[in-house]
Amino acid sequence: MQRLAITCLVFVCSGLIASAAHADSRVFEPMDVFGLQWVDNPQISPDGRQVVFERKGFDVMKDRKQSSLWRIDSDGNNLRPVAASGYGAAWSADGRRLAFVASDSGKSQIQMHWFDTGQTARITDLTESPQNLSWSPDGRWLAFSMRVPAEQAPLAKMPSPPKGAEWAAPVKVIDSVIYRVDGGGYVDPGYSHVFVVSSNGGAARQLTTGKHNFNSAPAWTADSSALIVSANLGDNWEYEPVESELYRVAVRDGAITRLTERKGPDFHAILSPDGKRLAWLGFDDKRRPYQATRIYVGDTNAGNARSLTDNYDISVDAIAWDGNRGLWLQFDDHGKTQLGWISASGGKVERVADDLGGVEVGRPYTAAEFSAAGGRVAYTQGGMYNLANLAVTERSGKSRTLTNLDANLLENMNLGQMEEITAKSSFDGRDVQAWIVRPPNFDPNRKYPLLLEIHGGPFAAYGPHFSPEVQLFAAAGYVVVYANPRGSTSYGTEFANLIENAYPSQDFDDLMSVVDATIARGSIDTDNLFVTGGSGGGCLTAWIVGHTDRFRAAVSAKPVINWYSFVLTADMYPFFSHYWFADLPWDKVDNYLERSPISYVGNVKTPTMMMVGEEDHRTPASEAEQFYQALKIRKVDTALVRIPGASHGIAQRPSNLIAKVLNIVAWFEKYRTDKPKGN
Repeated sequence: MQRLAITCLVFVCSGLIASAAHADSRVFEPMDVFGLQWVDNPQISPDGRQVVFERKGFDVMKDRKQSSLWRIDSDGNNLRPVAASGYGAAWSADGRRLAFVASDSGKSQIQMHWFDTGQTARITDLTESPQNLSWSPDGRWLAFSMRVPAEQAPLAKMPSPPKGAEWAAPVKVIDSVIYRVDGGGYVDPGYSHVFVVSSNGGAARQLTTGKHNFNSAPAWTADSSALIVSANLGDNWEYEPVESELYRVAVRDGAITRLTERKGPDFHAILSPDGKRLAWLGFDDKRRPYQATRIYVGDTNAGNARSLTDNYDISVDAIAWDGNRGLWLQFDDHGKTQLGWISASGGKVERVADDLGGVEVGRPYTAAEFSAAGGRVAYTQGGMYNLANLAVTERSGKSRTLTNLDANLLENMNLGQMEEITAKSSFDGRDVQAWIVRPPNFDPNRKYPLLLEIHGGPFAAYGPHFSPEVQLFAAAGYVVVYANPRGSTSYGTEFANLIENAYPSQDFDDLMSVVDATIARGSIDTDNLFVTGGSGGGCLTAWIVGHTDRFRAAVSAKPVINWYSFVLTADMYPFFSHYWFADLPWDKVDNYLERSPISYVGNVKTPTMMMVGEEDHRTPASEAEQFYQALKIRKVDTALVRIPGASHGIAQRPSNLIAKVLNIVAWFEKYRTDKPKGN
């Protein structure tokens, strides 16, 4: 491990800095990650004239994300700070106050900001972190969700220790279905419930009870007398990871009325401003691995519901009312996140903007946020060479960018330039969309090593989005190519479900075709091809080295290696075992093993490094360790990089993002036949 780090540092000093010396401006370097800033969670005022947003970045001393709240007029004027820290902001209906969550004395509390005086005060004294703040239309109440610890009687009664004795910590007995959550570790017993608190502050009152979770943002009825929430209150709820229904909860006494009833999720309910119609998201659950989310509109009790988007092969991520006439919607299409508009009575989906994005920091995934009011939409605007800025638009589609947070950093850099390509799959001729990012100061007369970077999911999508990881690879001298093979989202249901009961499979052919298409464009050293990916991309990386020897070296990050062990050790095993496979592993062993990279480890000749977070509960470390130990037994060059404290989201801490990239590059440098000077 020490030798790997030394190689990495030598590379940074010689490779990256040497490249910068020949440029008019310097390249993106590892420490620049700490200088990045971006916009998240924009919340537009009720009249559409102002936007409050989270200004995010990294604290280099604490090695953590940090978030402050800022306000700006919709015309781009009067950018002002609101709070030095905070998130989850929500405007009051009259636009005079802003509620948000911030840490106070070590606990997350609801804070209130008064715009007329500029004062801010804490209005709660909660023992757990509040989420999903929602104002009542009359301005009197705030609804929110919060975890409520549950009492658990011990299985056995221990004798009392002698006074002053130092006994071991008591045992923990687990009997719940979900007992570990990635990013949260082993969870104590408890359930998420809905609360209300006076907007003037005071004690919070719990509205929902029982051994169930109410996780979605509550929506108020027009008269402020009730909330619409989403939950699965069935007896079998722990074994139904997708199922949920809409319920009306009376604020006065917590009485619950069921509004929807079908097999499938119903969630993200929002009432029209006039209170006459309810819109929400959901789908009919057919137990497919990928299922597109639809928009539904019904009366206030969810009666007479109809889907507005059945004629469109898109999956809707978020919605907001545009007055009472229509709905704004967010969805992905061909690697880009789009803002659309549709009439509340149905009809054509109008495309309003296609540049949403920029909130996924690390790899170039699609991800965005928006809010709407007063006929306007505020959204996170991504780009090929910057993280999210704030933009506003109207139905006319004329967008205005209001911020440029990274201008002083990124606009003075020589970044790797991006090109979109389309490859034909060698398996069936389908189009496979991909993006090439070339090194700064790219010379088409030279030959460069190629790095194939594979996304996870597998039901996810990359796109033409700024990625610090990709830019660091490019700055290290690699031509980077990433793609959306079959199974990726944003290309319709049929394309995504091509990997149903067949993952990995022909996605391998898609990726190899992308590599071939990139080589055909020239300037690639075919003796120096490298491959890496994380999560599902880590699984595909391990699959690739078991099926071809064309790559000089590989890094498989946080992979699935053995599907049999994965579905019985992952945190969300009820979902993976029932939606990604037709049968349980002990009933169809061959179905699991024939899709597992471990079954082909006997073919591997490629030097392959494994990487995993030590607290990864999604694809546990035991997955990577299986492949590592098998390669060791076979005396194939390998290494195992364990990242202390990291969950499945390795890049949640910026130093881990940097360590991930630099260790990958250091591994590849060991096997390059054209090693840069100084290595």
